Amino acid sequence: MNILILDEEVYLAQKVAIRLHEEGNYCTHVSNIKEIKFDEQYDVILLSTNISTNDVHKIISKFKESIIILLVSYINDTTVTKPLKDGAMDYIVKPFIMDELVRKIYHYDEFKKLKQMKKNLTNYIDFAFYNIEHDVAIPQTLPFAIETNDQRVADKIVLEVAQRLDKTIKFISLENNTKIEPNDFKDELLYIYDFHYVKKSSKDLILKTIENFDVILSSLEDLGDIPYPKIELKIANKLSTVDSILTINDYVKLMVTSFQDKYPDTELSRRLGISRKSLWEKRKKFGIEKDKGDK
Repeated sequence: MNILILDEEVYLAQKVAIRLHEEGNYCTHVSNIKEIKFDEQYDVILLSTNISTNDVHKIISKFKESIIILLVSYINDTTVTKPLKDGAMDYIVKPFIMDELVRKIYHYDEFKKLKQMKKNLTNYIDFAFYNIEHDVAIPQTLPFAIETNDQRVADKIVLEVAQRLDKTIKFISLENNTKIEPNDFKDELLYIYDFHYVKKSSKDLILKTIENFDVILSSLEDLGDIPYPKIELKIANKLSTVDSILTINDYVKLMVTSFQDKYPDTELSRRLGISRKSLWEKRKKFGIEKDKGDK
């Protein structure tokens, strides 16, 4: 990590810098705000609040994306409360144990990475479930089953249930595994998909095994009579009707006709791996008309 230390106590700053260097980080020490390179990006800023209140505010405002930990000599509204409200992550009181400072740095670095990962996953989920909607009532008790022709619908319902129950989802495919031990996942929401892959004898055993557990089954084929509530959802989806390998031209044609009302040409051509000019030529070749409202 690239770490900036702003502290007028040179000896203390040097000790901190040496320890962080030993941890594999790059450290820069400055004694006042004038020495800071404001055009540089820092992962972590260790900021003494012995400098002026205005300078503390300026640094926090400028480096909002950095992990800022306050180095304070005493605690009051000026040294701690206001800087934390401005965006600093935490503080440590001098004199401090070096291991505690290092622990805080790595703690907030991990927290920042997890926060970014959560944001990426949320964006991906929103993208994956775009235009996937249902109006069925979700059973309030578990286990239950979902019979659908679109796996994404089942996935979305499972996610909704997990959020409602505040539980972690455990995914189990039955394509290559038919032995289920629900007791191993009693604190999780067990999502058993690909139920259509197993034989009837295995299905009966699984249905009996999951009786007293938080389980959702999903199948892309008719489930028949089962002892649990069942959601049946058939989605009209152009792509779900494709059951053979397409030629490249047929694939491009299908993608353009299916998604041109969802994505602008720039994004559509990027996802197809072709230029906008090639996309225009494909439309002309395949006789695909573009709505005037499309961009």
